[in-house]
Amino acid sequence: MGPVVIGTLIVIGMGVLFVFYLIGQYNGLVRLKNQAQNAWSQIDVQLKRRHDLIPNIVETVKGYAKHERETLENVIRARNAAVSATGTGVQQQAQAEGMLTQAMGRLFALSEAYPDLKANQNFLGLQEELSSTENKLGFARQAYNDSTMQYNTKTEMFPTNIIAGMFSFVAAALFEVE
Repeated sequence: MGPVVIGTLIVIGMGVLFVFYLIGQYNGLVRLKNQAQNAWSQIDVQLKRRHDLIPNIVETVKGYAKHERETLENVIRARNAAVSATGTGVQQQAQAEGMLTQAMGRLFALSEAYPDLKANQNFLGLQEELSSTENKLGFARQAYNDSTMQYNTKTEMFPTNIIAGMFSFVAAALFEVE
């Protein structure tokens, strides 16, 4: 084999290695994007569970705090806004969930004024279940933000940012509740 043939084989070999490198980087972006989407799905599961618990809590409180209608209506309004925000984007959903968290905080503060409500086993059970859901939601949010950070970092780092740009990989938003 002559030097021209060897040189051609080296160039072809380097080209093949470069193509495999590009494929590896692309697949890495896809994997990280899918991990972030899966982590978001875990948040969504906990948010749905949270949304399902709230009407039961409101109904339990209604029996004890009849003249606290405004607080109860605010909770229902905030819950409906949070349910409506599902699928609108991470930022909008985070804002709606933050408002729901504030409304629920006022509802539980209200329970302090009603000793009978505070002692009600149904209310205590629902409150405990909501607290457990909030903890799971916190862990799911942390996992989502970690996955999203890894994905965003990969899309921004050289040379992967070139591949990300070529195939329209865009940065994902973090889930931050104020």
